[in-house]
Amino acid sequence: MKIEHIAIWVIDLEIMRSFYETYFNAVSGEKYVNPIKKFSSYFLSFKEGARLEIMHKPSINTPSNSEVISTGYVHMAISVGTIEKVNSLTEQLRFKGYTISGEPRTTGDGYYESVILDPEGNQIEITI
Repeated sequence: MKIEHIAIWVIDLEIMRSFYETYFNAVSGEKYVNPIKKFSSYFLSFKEGARLEIMHKPSINTPSNSEVISTGYVHMAISVGTIEKVNSLTEQLRFKGYTISGEPRTTGDGYYESVILDPEGNQIEITI
């Protein structure tokens, strides 16, 4: 078995699609639109691993900055292959103004990673 895809609700499909294409080499499928349900989405494919589905409906809530922790999605980890690539991509994203919420480091469980926030505040661990 394997995870086929993960889906997240987003506010701006085009900004999010562009972010994952630009910084994580995602390849987007065609935009799916269901006008009756007012739903649209893209499937983003990566060289290896599960796909990411980004989905939008006008009725979804906007993200909040509250400190409430709920169950469910916390982060996704994207492997870039080397320590140097983790560091380089982290600096590229910092330069472009994205939030670095965890500086590059070796974690207690042995992963080398940084943690960044995508344009809508979703956490991404950039790992080797």
